[in-house]
Amino acid sequence: MARSTFRAFVAAAVLSLVTAACTAEAPDEGPKPEPKGGTAEGTVTMWHFFSGREAEAIQSVVDDFEKANPGITVEVRPEQDDEKIRQAIGAGKGPDLAVSYSTAIVGSFCSTGAFQDLKPWMDRDGISEQIFPEMVRDYTEFEGSRCAMPMLADVYGLYYNKELLTKAGFDGPPKTAEELVEMAKKLTVRNPDGSIKVAGFVPSFGFYENTPEAMAASWGADWLNGDLDPQIADDPAWADMLTWQKELVDWYGLDNLNKFTAGIGQEFSADNAFETGKIAMNLDGEWRNAFIADEAPDLDYGTAPFPGPADDPDLYGSGYVTGTIAGVPRGAKNPEAAWELLKYLTTDTGALVKLSNSLRNVPTTQESLDSPDLEVDANFKTFLDVFQNPNSSTTPATTVGAAGYTGTMLDFAERWQQGQVDDLEAGLQEVDEQMATDLQRSAP
Repeated sequence: MARSTFRAFVAAAVLSLVTAACTAEAPDEGPKPEPKGGTAEGTVTMWHFFSGREAEAIQSVVDDFEKANPGITVEVRPEQDDEKIRQAIGAGKGPDLAVSYSTAIVGSFCSTGAFQDLKPWMDRDGISEQIFPEMVRDYTEFEGSRCAMPMLADVYGLYYNKELLTKAGFDGPPKTAEELVEMAKKLTVRNPDGSIKVAGFVPSFGFYENTPEAMAASWGADWLNGDLDPQIADDPAWADMLTWQKELVDWYGLDNLNKFTAGIGQEFSADNAFETGKIAMNLDGEWRNAFIADEAPDLDYGTAPFPGPADDPDLYGSGYVTGTIAGVPRGAKNPEAAWELLKYLTTDTGALVKLSNSLRNVPTTQESLDSPDLEVDANFKTFLDVFQNPNSSTTPATTVGAAGYTGTMLDFAERWQQGQVDDLEAGLQEVDEQMATDLQRSAP
């Protein structure tokens, strides 16, 4: 899914992606859908970002599509990131179907035509947007252009080690951010020199999935106001979340946290620190369930919504949602067959359920969410519930791309946790100003 394996790359790369896309010549409207009843056939090139076990799951579903559509052959190229896709489209050598881990590209790719508008195909084939939950409809279109379809969702929550919590005297996960802090302190084990041996919770931005957007969603923080202007400084939820995070960073000591995170395993490896018992509680996406089953099947763990502020209990149960998207790039050589594959991957209940059961990502049509074939245990149900919680949120699509403004926020948040920001309110105002400048520059 929208893997943050690429998180560090995305924030920088999408800015260059957006700049190039927005300065390109305006595209023509692209090919029109074939008349209803026409037969799609030939070869389709499909690029996606998945690798290893996850790529095998994608290939299995593509194989199913080819069996159902013997006139279409799919050439799959895995491990293709957004920048490679952008460069290929710009050079006129893009794939027929592109799968992205980042909803950040939607605003820029829709507004420039780098991805074709899919509404003509949807209208022709009688596919209603209403089959998708509202949130995924929002992050796959921009200003009336549906240039992408949702292909599974990423939902964030709290993972906790049941054995470690029990030993510390806790019978369940924290329900508020304040409880998380108290539990994290009690769960933390230090070496004789004061360094961290086991962390109750690592609050550092930039560590694994710890991003401002993933945490701030549990505070109900908004990025833009009704006029689509940045409102980070005007929404007190941002300052509340940042203050909470900084207090826990200071309790650990930033140097201690940096030394600890430098010495533990990579996020997407069998040495993941939560999987090896070096972190008691961790913010992560639903896909971690599949990684644990594959890499640490004996780990006794649970999942829960990531907690928010105690003074707004209605927010508990919500969280951050993003997801994998797919579209037909400008210049696709076989757009009609690409549409058939895209339609299968994003609207076929059997395909979505098979992918969800393999990858443990959240399916993105209501029918697939309700399917009796969807494998749902307690740890996966947490994410299904967060996904459908009305208070859950995502990052809004803009021409600068979500990673453009989330990258700006992450840069500020890292300076904040390092103690380089003296005035939080003034700093957040500067973030708003930078975001406003970026939005203005990227406007078509």
